[in-house]
Amino acid sequence: MTLVPITYKGGIYQHDIVTDLIEDLGGYIIQKHVIAAEVVLQCFVPRDDIELIRQISKPLFGEVTDTPLVGTEIAIVSMSLEIHHLPHPSCDIAEYVRRIGAKSNMVSLARGPGKRIAGLNDEERDVINEHDIAVYLMGNFETCIEYKMPTLRRGIEVPIVLCGGPDKETLKKIIDPPVDGYVGNVGRFMRRTKEADEIGKLDEIVDEITRVLEKKREEIQKDPLSVSPARLMGLIKEKVPAIHAVTSPTPLTVQMAGLRVKLPYDTFARDLRQLEIEDGIKLGDISEIVPSRMRDYILVKILPFSETNTVI
Repeated sequence: MTLVPITYKGGIYQHDIVTDLIEDLGGYIIQKHVIAAEVVLQCFVPRDDIELIRQISKPLFGEVTDTPLVGTEIAIVSMSLEIHHLPHPSCDIAEYVRRIGAKSNMVSLARGPGKRIAGLNDEERDVINEHDIAVYLMGNFETCIEYKMPTLRRGIEVPIVLCGGPDKETLKKIIDPPVDGYVGNVGRFMRRTKEADEIGKLDEIVDEITRVLEKKREEIQKDPLSVSPARLMGLIKEKVPAIHAVTSPTPLTVQMAGLRVKLPYDTFARDLRQLEIEDGIKLGDISEIVPSRMRDYILVKILPFSETNTVI
């Protein structure tokens, strides 16, 4: 059964019909937002059952849309958050990918501006590597990007989508070795993205991120994870009551190959390792549970079938 990401939007009245349907079909609700009288459900559902969900949603005036970034966590990497550098592109892109279902985090580099000092420190590198993908927002000058990029990508293990002022073909030419994706004509600008062509550029960035993540999903499918991150999220909610006391909007952030659990590592890591998933199999048997470099969170990295000989 192949699960695909979708978003349901509709009135709060009788939305539990859709919720129950998704769970009965073997799907998972990643996140639920209630805004006034509207509810938004970000879900993973069986591909063959999407039309059924649409049919059930129609009488409830609900809308089902494909949202390929649901269940991903994206690092938006800007050279600086100074007003003269990249405030508007960074914020607009981070917000736009959230609308498509992703969880985005801003990573502002301490030594991003300037060719002479540009670089990554260990903490910045580790934080970026905790995400599914990194979107690098560079400036307007071709020579600056060419000079700085080898340093700023050193040690980065996740796919990189590069955005910069030069056009796409120029970015491809000056970056060696190549990165995973390019979007040109997105450099420094001192305004919000409101015009039609600017919104179109945000759509282009989302399309490039989606293309790169689809390739990553295909790689994961060749060696499937021992347990679905979405299923694991439900188990933690059920068996770790402390997660319900977390005030963050996303106490559990689903990633493509794991979870970010927003509980203190020293207090709850042992409990997570001992968490029984099924038939005596514990979470510690099929995953790596390590401290996150973001605050005092826990990072659960689910191991593939080739390492555990187990798929739950």
